[in-house]
Amino acid sequence: MVMFFFLVIALAVVVAAVTLAVVGGGDGTGPLPEVAPERLRDPLPPDRPVDRSDVDRLRFPLAARGYRMADVDDALDRLGAELAERDARIGELESALSAARTPEPHVSMDKPAREEQQ
Repeated sequence: MVMFFFLVIALAVVVAAVTLAVVGGGDGTGPLPEVAPERLRDPLPPDRPVDRSDVDRLRFPLAARGYRMADVDDALDRLGAELAERDARIGELESALSAARTPEPHVSMDKPAREEQQ
């Protein structure tokens, strides 16, 4: 019987503490102020090409379900565009190098000898 009274009193104390914390808590200033969502602190540099250290430093802020999709999409779009630009430039340089390595056919401007004409 004593245990029953102890549990009822403990339950009443817990309910009262939770009620006071929820209803009477705070300093009366109202609800919490809105907080701006956390943004990407160190975005990729807009004024120069991205290098390895930029990618290593890239850290995305956490959101409710992982990372902010807009930040990740922006970073991936930027990296994809720069990779495509570099691939195109590499292709141009490789074709110029192969054209420079192949010898041009020798075209003679001399008149053929008489023996070759017959």
